[in-house]
Amino acid sequence: MMRPLLLVLLLVLAGCASAPPKAPPPPAFAAATLQAQALAAGHASLTGKAKRDNNEAIEQLLAQLDDATLARDAAKLPAGDPLYTFAGRVLLRRGLPLPHPFERGGTSFGQANRPAADNDGYRPPLKVAVLLPLSGNQAAVADAVRDGYLAGYYGESRRRPSLRFYDTAAGVKAALARAATDGNDAAVGPLGRDEVDAVFADEPPLPLLALNRGTHAPAAGSAAFSLSPEDEGISLAQALIERGSQHVLLIAGNEDSQRRTRDAAKAQLERRGVKVIASLGYSAQMSDALAQLAQTHAPDAVLLVLKGPQARSAIPQLALANLLQLPRYASSQITSGTGKPADDMALDGTIFPTEPWLIRNVQGLPSQASVASQVDTAKGPAARLFAFGVDAWRLTAYLEHLAQQPNASIRGATGQLSLDGFGNVLRRPAWSRFSGGIAVPLADGAR
Repeated sequence: MMRPLLLVLLLVLAGCASAPPKAPPPPAFAAATLQAQALAAGHASLTGKAKRDNNEAIEQLLAQLDDATLARDAAKLPAGDPLYTFAGRVLLRRGLPLPHPFERGGTSFGQANRPAADNDGYRPPLKVAVLLPLSGNQAAVADAVRDGYLAGYYGESRRRPSLRFYDTAAGVKAALARAATDGNDAAVGPLGRDEVDAVFADEPPLPLLALNRGTHAPAAGSAAFSLSPEDEGISLAQALIERGSQHVLLIAGNEDSQRRTRDAAKAQLERRGVKVIASLGYSAQMSDALAQLAQTHAPDAVLLVLKGPQARSAIPQLALANLLQLPRYASSQITSGTGKPADDMALDGTIFPTEPWLIRNVQGLPSQASVASQVDTAKGPAARLFAFGVDAWRLTAYLEHLAQQPNASIRGATGQLSLDGFGNVLRRPAWSRFSGGIAVPLADGAR
């Protein structure tokens, strides 16, 4: 009588034994992620210095995460979590994909009444106001940006908006108010940092693509595009991090843009655990200091934030200190004051970021050489601003696409362009190396 019962019991036990084991619970957030999440929760309520300090604290915490942990934790953040905007920005800076789009709420970038987008995302406004300092001491800068914008505009064969230019020299807020009254549905500009802060201190009357970046974040439905020294500093730091540098020697000039590049690069390196063994001011007599550093601190890479003539003086001093064999990176300012290969051979081996259009063909654009033969602002030092203007036009037409499509980017004259969750255009530059006294383009990833 017991045998059937025993058989049933044995079958039940066998079934239990064959059940698959439970999967282990997913890993918890990293401690740094949890701390950053707590700071991000209150970020929107902060203002001024408190907000800037909180942003820096969040950046410091996220910098502690390796790529895999950052990507994993970002993917696990719940919808609407304030930390995702910060984590996504760090992912994009590192060249990593977003796990899902940024939460942009009802952001429209003013596209509601426009014709539908083309397959590639092209959907420009109907009427665009371009706000530039067309008179005054910034007029020469504005001329190069304007010419680049018009070159991109007239190079497009599809539907284009009507354009109207407004001079901001007499006051940016008055120019913006006139642009709104005139029925424009979008604006591009202004160009000055103070002007950008002025228009983003309040809600602008039009969706705006600002052509600089100040202390105020872009308003909802607007964006900011800049060739800022700070962005270049971050790009330089990221390049050094990607090559595995751990102990960097930094030498910088004393101009404002050089200091800003230096400070941004140094801060980003230190966030990621890279030691800046010294941050030296440029001098024509650095040999003794460099020799002492070489003996006591042993850098594994050198970063120069110098113009060409300064770099030509610094590099022989690195050689005297037996530091010439180290990987050597420089800011884009190294091209200022160059152009004679016999002199510039001293710079050989130095890698620096640049705008793709200045060194190679960019799809959809005429070559820089062909444009420079017709337009003065497309050659010499102004060419970088010309390229910036070209990309300002491209962003005008593709801003909605960048905002709504996760991991969308466009190949621009100044680099690969994408949009972070704060409304800032991020730019990954091209890279070149001096060889035989000539700047030679590097293939993507070759640096």
